[in-house]
Amino acid sequence: MNHLPITEDTVIFGLLCLCLGFVFYTSSIKTGFWKKFYAVVPTLLMCYLLPAILTSSGLISEENSKLYYIASRYLLPAALVLMTLSIDLQAILNLGSKALIMFLTGTVGIIIGGPIAILIVSTFSPETVGGNDFDAVWRGLSTIAGSWIGGGANQAAMLEVFAYNPKKFGDMVLVDIVVANIWMAIILLGIGKTKRIDKWLKADTSSIETLKQKVSDYTAKITRVTTLNDYIILLSLAFTAVGIAHFAGFHFSEYLQENFEVIRNKQKALSSLGSKFLWMVVFATTIGIILSFTKAKNYEGAGASKIGGLFIYILVATIGMKMDLGSFLDKPGLILVGLIWISIHAGLLILVAKIIRAPYFFLSVGSQANVGGAASAPIVAAEFHPSLTSVGILLAVLGYVVGTAGAYICGLLMEIASKV
Repeated sequence: MNHLPITEDTVIFGLLCLCLGFVFYTSSIKTGFWKKFYAVVPTLLMCYLLPAILTSSGLISEENSKLYYIASRYLLPAALVLMTLSIDLQAILNLGSKALIMFLTGTVGIIIGGPIAILIVSTFSPETVGGNDFDAVWRGLSTIAGSWIGGGANQAAMLEVFAYNPKKFGDMVLVDIVVANIWMAIILLGIGKTKRIDKWLKADTSSIETLKQKVSDYTAKITRVTTLNDYIILLSLAFTAVGIAHFAGFHFSEYLQENFEVIRNKQKALSSLGSKFLWMVVFATTIGIILSFTKAKNYEGAGASKIGGLFIYILVATIGMKMDLGSFLDKPGLILVGLIWISIHAGLLILVAKIIRAPYFFLSVGSQANVGGAASAPIVAAEFHPSLTSVGILLAVLGYVVGTAGAYICGLLMEIASKV
């Protein structure tokens, strides 16, 4: 009797934990094949790819899984609290304007990348970017622009604004997920070569290194043998904050939608500010920052950011599980449009980073704050150092703010490009 694919979340979670355990065990081996392997492939990328292989091979099905929802709504905000406990707010501010410049460059890359991709593909496959009325492909691509500049709320707003045929929306979600995940994998691959990339960019990484050193020195000073008491207090702090963040995020977004037409109306540029997920992330981060001014900051010595890192890796595994590597073959034309589009975004980021000598950290986090949003920007930032997590969050929140307006401009440009 064939029981594949596995659909029970308890079994799938066990397999995801097996993947994480395998990656961390093999990456701890400092000789032979595995040492050479992890010198090229970052552990975070492997934690992401192995679950994708489980899905792509048909071993597991994530279609009705609640694991990503639980990881993104429970573990992500808890991780944000634990990883911002030891934050040095002044040092974050001292990072300067390059983070913002790279984020905005990423946004511009997506706005102009969509119409350019349509123009390129229309030269050899006009039917791929064609369509009439509400089936017009440019309408669907505008939803991807919403997702890539902001997030899910912005994507939903573009579906409302440009009235794309809902029956075909699934194709656009596929392109969004496949291309965004490929790009994230490339960014993670680059993290293992950060020093070489920064050298090529001639980047000034002094402010980042100063921040990392300050946090590392502080952590070393307060590190102690962790007790059960410490763990329980850490979990209490984290998940009490998660509860508060959800409660405040839900009611605040409800308040905004009830009292402001500009947020209630999905056709308005600021409608994404009604996102409950956005405000949950904002409140969780705010609580973490407030705790950093109290004695709770000393719990970094008991491993606060390490537990936060554990939660982040579980989230990474659930994100990887949503990626079906075989879906490349389903809509090759549209996937090609997405790949050209993201390449323009990437090319512009590299060009500007080279001109202003921005570190790879700002390039990768600026990009993920756009394309990945609040779920993946902190992951990428934390891979550089837990103390940098908040940079990813702040830029991702900015993405939600500009997402709908940026995607709307992109949609109009794509409409023009499709008629050239």
